[in-house]
Amino acid sequence: MKKILKIVIPVLIIILLVFMSYKVVSKINHKKQVAENIKKMPAFSYVTLENKEFTQENLAQNKATLFIYFNSECDFCNHEAEMVQQNIEQLKDIQVVFISYEPIERIKAFATKFKLLHHDNIHFLSDSKITFATTFDVKSMPCLVLYDKDNNLIEKIKGQVKIETVLEKFSN
Repeated sequence: MKKILKIVIPVLIIILLVFMSYKVVSKINHKKQVAENIKKMPAFSYVTLENKEFTQENLAQNKATLFIYFNSECDFCNHEAEMVQQNIEQLKDIQVVFISYEPIERIKAFATKFKLLHHDNIHFLSDSKITFATTFDVKSMPCLVLYDKDNNLIEKIKGQVKIETVLEKFSN
């Protein structure tokens, strides 16, 4: 019996180590693939506040894009929206796309609260299928994803950031 345990335990440990190594390598490869996929703006499809489809084709050509993944109950997200509202003139040449998985009514209330509904360069979208987080590799809120006018990724910023930092990223 002891002889069997001396064989079985090391074999189980080796199997466990191989399995854990496989999982780690798989996760690293997945992260690399996602990072590669977002270097150019990926295809997406979300819903506007008017319940119409909105894809990358709806974005203006030759114009930088700022995606802001948010939740209306997140204090940091509220501060981001407030900063956008206060600096609307400085953002006039940038498409600002707010995206949330919340219901359209909540998103509309959030947009109304910060007086951001009637600007041509600002869009509010509902991600009812919750695909933005996986498509753009977002794991926190707020998260800003910046693309230049040629749809190349500039940077992905997790958490709240000052508007000056965002504008500086777009000007480089």
